[in-house]
Amino acid sequence: MRSCPQCNQEMRKSRVASIEVDECPGCKGLWFDDDELRLAKDESRPDLRWLDFELWKHHDHFRASQRHLKCPDCGGDLVGIEYGKAQVVVDACATCHGIWLDKGEFQRILEALLQETAAKDVGEYLEDTLEEAKELLTGNESFLSEWRDLRAVLKLLQLRFFIEHPRLLSLISGMPPF
Repeated sequence: MRSCPQCNQEMRKSRVASIEVDECPGCKGLWFDDDELRLAKDESRPDLRWLDFELWKHHDHFRASQRHLKCPDCGGDLVGIEYGKAQVVVDACATCHGIWLDKGEFQRILEALLQETAAKDVGEYLEDTLEEAKELLTGNESFLSEWRDLRAVLKLLQLRFFIEHPRLLSLISGMPPF
């Protein structure tokens, strides 16, 4: 059994959406094995499936710091990564790629990703759409998963376009502009 990196209690199996994770009964922190955070996010908020919480991709978005926590999986040191958009310190293991989240941090990550989607304009959605289209061929996920990501961002692009251009929507639908 795994021990909590925060308070050293024995963790129990728990579920975030349908993804089985380890949860500390004391501090309520969650341990996600490699890729489980993405899967839990995708199942919890399918509309956000295309938008990944990528810790290592954008170096200008995070700051790393040494933590005094041990990985419950491999025993290595966890690195604290302050991901600017979510204002959450994610404790990650560079060896096994597991992620420790303190109580409430998973929800704060989802909220930050929702805010990120709301702040995008049509141009940014167009860029994201092109990136997702490329990932159909080059992405790390399955083709079906990448296809779902592309469909989700295309839907948001369409919505954002008509929000920014309500007269076009009224012309297309024959309804008066709102």
